[in-house]
Amino acid sequence: MVEWTDFERTTIQDIFSKLDYEVVGPKTLARCLIVYPWTQRYFGNFGNLYNAAAIMGNPMVAKHGITILHSLDRAVKNMDDIRNTYAELSVLHSEKLHVDPSNFNLLADCLTIVVAAHMGKAFTGEMQAAFHKFLAVVVSSLRRQYN
Repeated sequence: MVEWTDFERTTIQDIFSKLDYEVVGPKTLARCLIVYPWTQRYFGNFGNLYNAAAIMGNPMVAKHGITILHSLDRAVKNMDDIRNTYAELSVLHSEKLHVDPSNFNLLADCLTIVVAAHMGKAFTGEMQAAFHKFLAVVVSSLRRQYN
């Protein structure tokens, strides 16, 4: 079980309360698909992903990016039981979708970059450390079916 400090809990909740999911979600997934083009193979039914402009303007990418952020809300609300919170999602991604588990780390890195750009100087080193810990726990929970 992960131990969370009061600062970490408050920081994670504060970060998510300030995010515009309609902006951050699409930017995060688009960044991942552009910077790591091999991740596009999981989104073959999303249509045109041929270049950065197509990805940035793709409504299915935007919608799924928003879905990802809303899914992270579940972890924010269940910080003491993230592993069980994501049990079904882990099975879906590992057994049905066959997603390479390293892609979760890539997406977490892209989210950190987008959040840092969104928050600017307010995203301090201490906040980033708490955010990184949170995302590491989420990624670990999603990867558990692969082990």
